[in-house]
Amino acid sequence: MQVSQEVQQVVDRTRSLVREVVLPVDDAHDGDVEAAGGEGLRARLQSAAREAGVFAPHAPVDCGGLGLGMVDRAPVFEEAGYSLFGPLALNIAAPDEGNIHMLDHIASDAQRERYLQPLARGEVRSAFAMTEPAPGAGADPSMLATRATKVDGGWVVNGLKRFITGADGAGFFITMARTSGEPGGAGGATMFLMPAETEGLTVTRHVGMADTSMLGGHCEVLYEDAFVADEDVLGGVDEGFRYAQVRLGPARMTHVMRWTGAVRRAHEVAVAYVADREAFGSRLADQGLMQQMIADNEIDLAATRALLMEACRVLDDGGRGNKETSIAKTFAAEALHRVADRSQQMCGGLGVSTELPVAKIAREVRPFRIYDGPSEVHRWSIAKRAVRAITAEHGA
Repeated sequence: MQVSQEVQQVVDRTRSLVREVVLPVDDAHDGDVEAAGGEGLRARLQSAAREAGVFAPHAPVDCGGLGLGMVDRAPVFEEAGYSLFGPLALNIAAPDEGNIHMLDHIASDAQRERYLQPLARGEVRSAFAMTEPAPGAGADPSMLATRATKVDGGWVVNGLKRFITGADGAGFFITMARTSGEPGGAGGATMFLMPAETEGLTVTRHVGMADTSMLGGHCEVLYEDAFVADEDVLGGVDEGFRYAQVRLGPARMTHVMRWTGAVRRAHEVAVAYVADREAFGSRLADQGLMQQMIADNEIDLAATRALLMEACRVLDDGGRGNKETSIAKTFAAEALHRVADRSQQMCGGLGVSTELPVAKIAREVRPFRIYDGPSEVHRWSIAKRAVRAITAEHGA
């Protein structure tokens, strides 16, 4: 992929930062961000990223970022993702990265000053609170059950959220709540900006998950008559699902960027291993079955990048990219899982040990087939669009 000289310089500086500063910490703690220092680690790594001139490459320039578009973000985010802690260092980790993008496009001037600017500068973290326990919102957002009731000067929110990434320690929450209609309806959702200290908003517990690299964990959040003022409605009342689309497509693609970097590392470690390891009279890398796994990894990585860039170009051109981002996300989540799995197999016993970084990368990338929409839901959506398009074309 051809990039401008300016973007290539950001890529090069990111690569140096990640290899020299971030990776040693990541490997020393097997990708466990809390064991590595949690918030203290975030402060140290982000300070190093500022010094390297690569901090917040996606954030708007007026908030201290580099203002890169989606296509230009891709190689930078991939280099950051080479370490599980690299996105944290650059302030491009989920959910903050997606929240920065959405706030930049939707927030009022007052909301930009109160919420976006501190988030972009790394002074606070954030959370995006939509997912709920069954029968509430999950893969089907229309099942949203958390409800906001209008009162004088604002809204009162009641409900329970689950799997809210980064909730523990977040400075504020972007909360999706139902302001009209009933669960299962197509609309009626509104997004609210809620400081963490809001009375009635409580992070109740961490949900134990397979991945350990996400600062703040994946938590349950309880809302008990939590008041939010009218000026902290994000976007329009009853239009939360529409406004959330500003976030969802780009956030899917930045997930692909970051995980491509991580999985590329697993692949490179595996190739180096089989190129050096001898068995059955030759190098493993010279044996046909091993060469097939290497080639299949290269193919999956190349195809992932190609679909990613197609979707990013659509987004940069102002399109919604619903079809393109669903296709790219679904393929990438499964292809990157295959690459990580083959890399483990290529490394044998070391591939499932903590001696190499391959096992932790496979562990971290597996949830991507569920996060930001399970593959099955994206396939359902892709198929529906295809049927609609053909039906419309043939006048049926």
